Amino acid sequence: MDFNLSEDQLAFREAARAFADNEMAPHAAQWDDEHIFPVEVIRAAGEMGFCGIYTPEAQGGMGLSRLDTSVIVEELAAACPSTAAYITIHNMATWMVACFANGQVRDDFAPRMASGEWLGSYCLTEPGAGSDAGNLRTRAVRDGDHYVLNGSKVFISGAGGTQVLVVMARTGAPDSGTRGITAFVVPADSDGIHYGKNEEKMGWRSQPTRQITFEDVRVPAANRLGEEGEGFKIAMKGLDGGRLNIATCSLGGAQAALLRARNYLHERTQFGKPLAEFQALQFRLADMATNLVAARQMVRLGAFKLDQGDPEATLHCAMAKRFATDACFEVCNEALQLHGGYGYIREYPLERYVRDLRVHQILEGTNEIMRLIVARRLLEPGVAEAIQ
Repeated sequence: MDFNLSEDQLAFREAARAFADNEMAPHAAQWDDEHIFPVEVIRAAGEMGFCGIYTPEAQGGMGLSRLDTSVIVEELAAACPSTAAYITIHNMATWMVACFANGQVRDDFAPRMASGEWLGSYCLTEPGAGSDAGNLRTRAVRDGDHYVLNGSKVFISGAGGTQVLVVMARTGAPDSGTRGITAFVVPADSDGIHYGKNEEKMGWRSQPTRQITFEDVRVPAANRLGEEGEGFKIAMKGLDGGRLNIATCSLGGAQAALLRARNYLHERTQFGKPLAEFQALQFRLADMATNLVAARQMVRLGAFKLDQGDPEATLHCAMAKRFATDACFEVCNEALQLHGGYGYIREYPLERYVRDLRVHQILEGTNEIMRLIVARRLLEPGVAEAIQ
């Protein structure tokens, strides 16, 4: 059992760190303040391979493992969790197209998405179907060689600034549940697609978030991902990796916050001595680091299990997402507290990290849903023993 990163993983980390330091960190505060979606920087990340990290090489991606992906994404998120999070959502959409689209559609869309030429949005959540995704109402009705889409999606990252939508819609009867959902890849400029206002959010301000309405949108049947009724299964496969991605974005933000806190304790003097000499503050820094390392190991274990096709990979991904997003938010919050009043000022990045990481406890399945996934699985015979 070797917990060390391989030489390749160390090289990936250094490349991602250099890109993040040079292309993301200097601009992250401005992107946040002015609600800038940094498309050109994201496309530059695509030139590095970071828009198709685990997309197969045959479809233009890097073909890396989910563990490799976590190493890369953590470095990007240390510079800007919001932009890194969008890049991970794009990666998920790209992987789904590359793995489940038919040959011609796959060849048309996947390489352009993997390169960053075309950016993607993942469209699952609806006004009345968030955690209860199996109850979604957007419909896709077969009409000859096309499907006709009608319905709405909400909280869609990148919406209005992307070229490709991966859409989950109901092709079965209204009461067909998860078995009646089908996935489609849809050009974002198709006739009948309407975009709502860019939502004013607490965090994640460097990526647009909009409602999308579909009114009689005609989608070629060839653009279906997988078979009819397989959409929910495809969505959940995507979300296993997506949960690890969001957890990894939390790791990056927390790592950056920890380093800021450590440096500040050395720099700031109170009562005639550096803050670093106060034992109470030393203990708080120790707990921050301990929880961060524990979260990182859970995320990397989940990634390893997903790469191995472990039967309990979904369980590990859910546990990692729940623990890491909770623990890393607290690390950022503690780092802000250690900065005192300065942590609350926008000149410092701590308040941005706190705002950006807060939503990670909600999206890709709320942490309450993660607990539900874990608990239901653990109540099955032999599962608690299998994950020992």
